[in-house]
Amino acid sequence: MTPTLVRQRLSHAGKTPRLDLGARARDWSEIQERMLVPLYEAVYERLEVGPATRLLGLGCGSGLALLMAASRGAAVTGVDSSSPERLALARERLVPQAWGTRARAETRLVDGSLRDAADAKAPAYTVVTSFEPIGCLAGDSEGLGELLASATPLAERGAPVVLAGWGPPERCATSSVLRVATKLADPLRGTGSWRPALRDDLEEVAQRAGLKPDGSGRVACPFGYADLDSAVRGLLSTGLFDTAISATDQEQVDKELTESLHPHQRRDGTVWMPNVFRYLIARVP
Repeated sequence: MTPTLVRQRLSHAGKTPRLDLGARARDWSEIQERMLVPLYEAVYERLEVGPATRLLGLGCGSGLALLMAASRGAAVTGVDSSSPERLALARERLVPQAWGTRARAETRLVDGSLRDAADAKAPAYTVVTSFEPIGCLAGDSEGLGELLASATPLAERGAPVVLAGWGPPERCATSSVLRVATKLADPLRGTGSWRPALRDDLEEVAQRAGLKPDGSGRVACPFGYADLDSAVRGLLSTGLFDTAISATDQEQVDKELTESLHPHQRRDGTVWMPNVFRYLIARVP
């Protein structure tokens, strides 16, 4: 769930938002985002992302996936209109002085619409990614098909478009923890509560966008945390529990989330939850 939706749903629930979105973005960047590194690596390896790649990252957030593509030599453009807090962190990562003039010239971060990412003077994008996993919240794919359809005119014909989603619940240990969000958000069921990932979630989105599926894969992305506090902060930073917070309160969510994590805590205090994520590669017609 994006921070914009968080604000809207908290407002609709008649409660004053108490979220520190800056701290939430920092928790995402420092704790949670790295859990998806195996997914980014698998996709980039399969697509041979490198110096010849012009990559457009939709919903780029705090920019770790873009940074990894740039480290391979790719020219990257990130677009994110939902979280200025995360995008500010992406700027810190991707436009430091250490990168040098060439790297800065080939890195763009856009706080706005896809129109702002268009550049008539530049070649078309060769890869488009949408790495925010879907198939976990009710309605989390709504609007994504339209976004992808708007992005495809910016890409060359046949360019791969990558979508990501949660794997089967039985292969995702975090599923049992995410059910806490559904239980606490019951009064608002259907507006952001957890649901099991469905087999064809990604294909349905690609079809709505007019894209042609061309292969998929599964990647192990275990969630590992130094302790319970880090696990709670990391999971809350995803936004998956925000509807539960609006339906109850922060203290109740923190308590039940912590309790749900106890079965996954090791003797040394660390928390470990094996998960599988799925990606789909579709092609621009």
